[in-house]
This record gives sequence, structure tokens and C-alpha cells, in this order.
Amino acid sequence: MLTQKPYRAAHRLAHVAAIAAGYAALGLSGLITFEVIARKLFSFSLQGVDELGGYVLAIGVAFSFAYALLHRAHTRVDVLLMMLPAALRAPLNVLAATLLAAFATFMLWRGVETLRETLEFGSRASTPLQTPLWIPQSLWVMGLAVFAALALLLAGRAWSLLLRGRGTTLNREFDPRSTDDELDEARHDYANDKHAATVGRTPV
Repeated sequence: MLTQKPYRAAHRLAHVAAIAAGYAALGLSGLITFEVIARKLFSFSLQGVDELGGYVLAIGVAFSFAYALLHRAHTRVDVLLMMLPAALRAPLNVLAATLLAAFATFMLWRGVETLRETLEFGSRASTPLQTPLWIPQSLWVMGLAVFAALALLLAGRAWSLLLRGRGTTLNREFDPRSTDDELDEARHDYANDKHAATVGRTPV
């Protein structure tokens, strides 16, 4: 979808963030498994696993927003959009990108305000862990910042393509994903996996 240097950098950042979120969720799964076994067999609890789960979920989702945006995985109601001619779809795609960027920026603003109030009052969680809330909220705001920055970057690209009259490119990059798009991506991933497996079997 994106080929220029700033977009490639944003693509890598979003991928790293999504992978980190995935590993955090995996670690949380292991912690929950241990908690369940410890409670069942040894009547022992770590205390606060549910609290940590809430933090991991909020932070992981925030960091995953950008990844979903890059892969056009956010839900769009496109019942009528794809029936319209390309000349009409282009400005609507720009409108969608602009509104999403505005909403992402609003989320970041409110997140920063929440973090500011937490720092001002030194808020802690009312749980056995008494976690200083600025710690999970800082990571949460970082995820929202990555999402907002990428949304603004993509909105700027959409406007640039529209103003330069490159409607075909705009629609190709910003239309909702079709079944063909998903199939092409699956084929691409399969080809990459097959190539990696072949390289791995090559004798040294």
C-alpha cells in the first residue's frame, strides 16, 4: 500500500507495535494459566492478574489500531460505496481517511488529558497492587499516538492523491479490502513462507 520512505517507516513501526502487543497477550495467557492452576491445586493466588489483564488489553488494542489501519482491517460499511463510480469513490475515501484521522487525534487528546490528570493527582489503582496509573496509561497513550500519527499521515496522502488527480491510485490504496485483496495477501504470505522454508532447507 505504501512505498515512500516515511510510509515504510510507519509500516515497520506498526508491525513492531502489533508484535509486541501479541507477545504481551501471550504472556498474559501464561500468567492466567498459572493463576488458574495455582488456585485449583495449591489454593494460591498471585493477586492482580485481572488488573494486569485489563492493562494488557487496553495497551495492546491501542497499539494494534495502527496495524489494522495499515491493512485496511477497520470495519467500513461499504454496501453502497463499491457500487459508485471511481470518480465518486475517491472523495469519499478521502473523507473517510480524514474523519478517521480526526477521531484518532481526538482519542489521543483525551488520552493525554487523562494521563495529565493522573500525574497531577498521583493516582493509583484501588487494587491490591496499587499500581501507579501513569505507568499503564503512558503505554496506552503511546499506542494512541502511533495510531494518530499514522492516521494523519494516511489522510495527508489521500488528500495529496486526490489533489493530483490520481483517483485510481487513491481508490486502490483506500478502498475497503475486497475478497480478491485478501486472497492476494494470503498467496503472498504463502509464497514468502514457502521461500523461507526452502532457504532453511538449503545445505550450507
